[in-house]
Amino acid sequence: MGSRASPGGSTENWYNKMDSREYIVQGFKASAVAAGIKKKGGLDLALIFSERGAAAAGVFTMNKVKAAPVILSQENIRRGRVKAVLANSGNANACTGREGLENARATADLVARELGTKSEEVLVASTGVIGAPLDVDLFTRAMPGLVKNLSPDGIPLVVQAIMTTDSFPKISLFDGVVGGRPFRILGIAKGAGMIMPQMATMLSFILSDIDIDPSQLGEAVSSSVASSFNRISVDGDTSTNDMVLVLANGLAGNGALGQDDYKEFKEGLSRVMGELATMIVQDGEGATKVVHIYIKGAASSSDAITGARAVANSSLVKTAFYGQDPNWGRIMAALGRSGISMREEEVSIWVDEVKIVEKGMGRGEKYEKEAAAKMLNKAFAVTVELRQGKYDDRMITCDLTHEYVSINANYRT
Repeated sequence: MGSRASPGGSTENWYNKMDSREYIVQGFKASAVAAGIKKKGGLDLALIFSERGAAAAGVFTMNKVKAAPVILSQENIRRGRVKAVLANSGNANACTGREGLENARATADLVARELGTKSEEVLVASTGVIGAPLDVDLFTRAMPGLVKNLSPDGIPLVVQAIMTTDSFPKISLFDGVVGGRPFRILGIAKGAGMIMPQMATMLSFILSDIDIDPSQLGEAVSSSVASSFNRISVDGDTSTNDMVLVLANGLAGNGALGQDDYKEFKEGLSRVMGELATMIVQDGEGATKVVHIYIKGAASSSDAITGARAVANSSLVKTAFYGQDPNWGRIMAALGRSGISMREEEVSIWVDEVKIVEKGMGRGEKYEKEAAAKMLNKAFAVTVELRQGKYDDRMITCDLTHEYVSINANYRT
């Protein structure tokens, strides 16, 4: 019982070394093809199919500009059960008006016809360039092969097909036992830029064979997203296409979940989402460091998360992380403009276990040099003690590098 996550590294090396049979959840099949959606070629259209109608729950972007696939999937998932997820990269189908929504429906219809199911049992997801029309003909030509190639060990291909600026695939696996029956949770995700979710992050699909009521599943998903995907930031931007979809087909045969069984499932789901979320920050566009931001002693829960986000999203703070510069003044400034309750003279700041600020003032060059040495590591923590109350929260972020600018300046060209 436990979890396993992909270790990172290049996509090609990972796929050549991995055993795709390891990533199988009973009753699910998947496939991916190169449909010509990505300008540079490669796998770009993926299908996940549940042989049995699956309980489904999802969390979607809170951006007021919502892509067509988000609108359609929000509509279809309300029924609580689905059979398939169709995902493409290379085109976000966002800001495409009524035609974009019609195209999203058309792609769901294509899946339904090929699989012999209902269109409302199909969820769709897209990622890529915003504002470009979706070429449904590409989907039409690719669909027969996509369905024909469905295989129980096809999930690793889906991981590759949904990547855009990602530098490595993101996959996590958890095995547990409920009701005396083994069950599995398999999660995949894509995301490296435009990451500061207000619900989830870019695209994440999670599959399980557990038998669970859709309402229970929804509760578990919301809770797990709050503690994982909603606690990360790469660049402070929330995408138009963010969604997390979780499907559970019940083939584990565990029956109704008791309190302890539900707790076991929720723990596994949180672990999978947490691993995927951390990998997204690790793969932040151009990132060289993963930084855990902890706010302690805030006056309210709102202040705790607001303060953590202010530090995590500050461009000046993030560039200091890149330069291994314990520039605590930038952290103080970010907190001061965040609007939270604070008193400068009560604040202390640590980099890992090195205290660099006490009572709002720096402790001197000796401690800053020790902190700078800690910041040479690929991962470190920044802890802020406010001494205003009893509330704590956290964020995971990354540094801001020259490479981030290069990637995003050249994204559409």
